[in-house]
Amino acid sequence: MSSHGLRIAFFGASLVSAWWNGAALYYRGLLRALHARGHQITFYEPVHPERQRHRDLPVAPDWATVVLYAVEGTDGLERCLEEARGADVVVKASNVGPFDDWLNSRVLELKSGSTQVVYWDMDAPVTLERMAGNPEDPFRALVPCYDRVFTQGGGDPVVLAYRDLGARECVPVYSAVDPDVHQPVRAERRFDCDLALLDDRMPDLERRVESFFLRAADLLPDKRFLLGGEGWGDRQRPANVRYMGSVPPRDHNALRCSARSVLDVSRDGMARFGFSPAPRLFQAAGAGACLITDAWEGIELFLEPGRECLVAQDGLEVAEAVLCLTDAGVRELGQAARRRVLAEHTYAHRAVQVEQALGYSPRLG
Repeated sequence: MSSHGLRIAFFGASLVSAWWNGAALYYRGLLRALHARGHQITFYEPVHPERQRHRDLPVAPDWATVVLYAVEGTDGLERCLEEARGADVVVKASNVGPFDDWLNSRVLELKSGSTQVVYWDMDAPVTLERMAGNPEDPFRALVPCYDRVFTQGGGDPVVLAYRDLGARECVPVYSAVDPDVHQPVRAERRFDCDLALLDDRMPDLERRVESFFLRAADLLPDKRFLLGGEGWGDRQRPANVRYMGSVPPRDHNALRCSARSVLDVSRDGMARFGFSPAPRLFQAAGAGACLITDAWEGIELFLEPGRECLVAQDGLEVAEAVLCLTDAGVRELGQAARRRVLAEHTYAHRAVQVEQALGYSPRLG
């Protein structure tokens, strides 16, 4: 494999728009870090009219080439696949959108002695539970065909499950912080509150948001709660919960730095498997926010409970944490979390891990 930097062809949902696309910030952080290490990235994404209208990268980034393809038939995708032929690494991410199953199979035709094909599972617990419930799932037969599987999280439970399905290699590449993007900023009054939650409404998240966030708001009617993200507008909520609607990524730091504390809640599958920190966890820590997280196995690998974050088993414990936090405690938890993620959990760290997993050795000197 060349030591002059890899040519990586990446098929994903969207790099240019985070609208209903939490994976975008993960993609950006990791691909920017890989570019900084000398790799050439081409990102292929389907034309999604609403995502294009909600682009939060107004121009093509200088660290990746973005290629859009139409989804009225597969002609556009065929051209992208032909263009990707000969890349050192071809990545097919999960949940790309139109023709997803078709693309899972077609990218494997690009494998050669000089081209690795990788499946990058952004929702490994969901994927694995889906396949466990359906022996006829078409992706089952494809798993052993990929050179390796990367996942956004899941730890040993996900690695073992993928190995049982015949994966040659499975490597968790966890979310992280991009220090150039997520950092402390001046607080803004519009985001002032005692506890903030920033996440889009998803079927496998809503029950846990109700349990951890809305329940805590019910218990603390004199405290101010702020909810941001897509899809919550028609959701019944306590009177002390202010709904902000969609909050663009450029305002995420200000929201997290203005709230007295920030809550992170895992999706159902992620909580069951554990070892699946969401990008929001690291983004909040990077901003120096005082972080409260729902309990899940493996949190201590990323942040130390009681020193770098607070961990709650349910909404009652979230409410107790909000009540008990002192001004000094808020500062100390936020500063400690920021120190930890900058030392161990940046996308620069993850980029090195990806290189090692791909068998790439950068040229020295």
